[in-house]
Amino acid sequence: MSKDDTTSSQQDLKPIELPRPQCDGAKSLWASLWERKTTRDMRAESLPPQVLSNVLWAAFGVTRQEGPMGRTGRTAPSGLNLQGIDIYVALPGGVYLYETAASRLSPVVGQDIRAMTNRRPQAGKAPAVLIYVADAGIEMPLPPGVQPPKGHPPGKPITVAINPCYGEVEAGFIGQNVYLFCASEGLAVWFYSTDREGLAQAMTLRSTQKVLYCQAVGYPV
Repeated sequence: MSKDDTTSSQQDLKPIELPRPQCDGAKSLWASLWERKTTRDMRAESLPPQVLSNVLWAAFGVTRQEGPMGRTGRTAPSGLNLQGIDIYVALPGGVYLYETAASRLSPVVGQDIRAMTNRRPQAGKAPAVLIYVADAGIEMPLPPGVQPPKGHPPGKPITVAINPCYGEVEAGFIGQNVYLFCASEGLAVWFYSTDREGLAQAMTLRSTQKVLYCQAVGYPV
């Protein structure tokens, strides 16, 4: 698919408004730990919006509005609470960016790239593939009491460089959250490595962004 075709098909996609996550009724943590496992074979059946919302919130959802460094608190930790991981969701109709605060999926690319995420055929059949993308620099307001760098315009956000190792660790935290949630709900889940460069190109990511890992979620066969 050419860049022009990708842009055109992206314009055909509409944002997906997700319902508020349901945060009750799950199995206990102990039961989820016992039942956590990788399941690669999944049915092609789509995940209902409520289930998809719950999965994404468990992954990296907002738990409190006032967290460290003047940013929200999340279900998974991050270095200095910089929250340098974005979650993209590959669905049959295209790729979306999970906007946590708004509980919404915003269209990115109108192309089904699920089969590109792994050579195993199960990846292309999974109803939803979460793609964890790290950003090398995060723009954020200066926390209270912190002096801006010399020459920096007052009141302007600063760009904080993120240690590349942080993204690898944070993706692992997020992936485990998804594993435990899926164990509690009887869902199939599979965390795997991927073609980082190929996916970044297909998703038209910025130069500061880097694909790390993927995680397929669906109903077991």
